[in-house]
Amino acid sequence: MNDSRLRLYVDAQFTSPYAMSAFVVLREKGIEFELSPLDLDAFENQSEDYASLSLTQRVPTLVHGDFALSESSAITEYLEDVLPQTPVYPQELTQRAKARQVQAWLRSDLLPIRQERSTLVVFYGLKSAPLSPAAESAARKLIGAAQALLADGREYLFGQWSIADVDLALMLNRLILNGDAVPSALVEYAQRQWQRPTVQEWVKLQRPAL
Repeated sequence: MNDSRLRLYVDAQFTSPYAMSAFVVLREKGIEFELSPLDLDAFENQSEDYASLSLTQRVPTLVHGDFALSESSAITEYLEDVLPQTPVYPQELTQRAKARQVQAWLRSDLLPIRQERSTLVVFYGLKSAPLSPAAESAARKLIGAAQALLADGREYLFGQWSIADVDLALMLNRLILNGDAVPSALVEYAQRQWQRPTVQEWVKLQRPAL
């Protein structure tokens, strides 16, 4: 893999959970890459140059030589395919499918949580008002699913760390870091994932003031 031509486009505030997921995978795999922040408030993602690279005009987008790919789970699965020696997904097929299920679910559902608990609370400590009934319902769904996945007190979702653990921990942290009620076992799980060195690299990136 020619890693000298890799570039990852992310948001300039470093608050995108999806950009974080792709960043962590690149770091876990030890791949050298250039990090290119885009100011989404200034619509840099809608520029002609970026639109020519990113099908969705969103972040993250990975550029690998002449190949460009958008959508974080597509990026992480691509990186797993081209550099399988350092896996970020479970190796057993049904567990890998379940990890992808978790990722797809977190990206497509639980909209009230994403609306009312933006990642500004995670990365800037900006807390929000109490959850609406719809968001409370989504939080119960999230907590119930997380408890089912971690029912036996396991440290990771699938026996050993995978990128799905980071994605789930971030969604839980939207609630935890806002002060919402989350069972202690899930708080401990999220904190454990958050201390992973590659996650801390993203957390400690220098962010512009709000």
